[in-house]
Amino acid sequence: MRRTVQGMLIVAIVVDIAYWATWFTDRDALASSHRAAYYEFEDAFPLADLWLGLACLLALVTLTRRTPSALLWLLCAGSAGMYLFGMDLLYDLEHGIFTAGGGGAVEAGIVAMTLVFSLTSLRYGWTRRTELLAGDSGGAAAAP
Repeated sequence: MRRTVQGMLIVAIVVDIAYWATWFTDRDALASSHRAAYYEFEDAFPLADLWLGLACLLALVTLTRRTPSALLWLLCAGSAGMYLFGMDLLYDLEHGIFTAGGGGAVEAGIVAMTLVFSLTSLRYGWTRRTELLAGDSGGAAAAP
């Protein structure tokens, strides 16, 4: 399971970078709506996504090195993802983004991936907290 979580962290970092590189170079490729309010909403996310990316990177490094701070960074990454999931989901539902054609499908995929990633990071970190804090992230699951 550790390798799966490491893979998810790598994917999260790559998707985060790719999304913002695309958004700032060709936002029409990602935009689910072309209203000014939508662009303003999306433009408010880079700092929060930077925090998520940094937490994912530090979770990946500490998990790979099997250092006790892996628990902290997994919980930070998972909780940052849950917050972003909540913001995105509510906005998208309130503004009909998911039904906006191809862009809506992309957005739905991002929202779903964020939820799965976040819940996996939180669950993995919490159920293995004893091993993570001992610096042994490859052991059996701790009691919840």
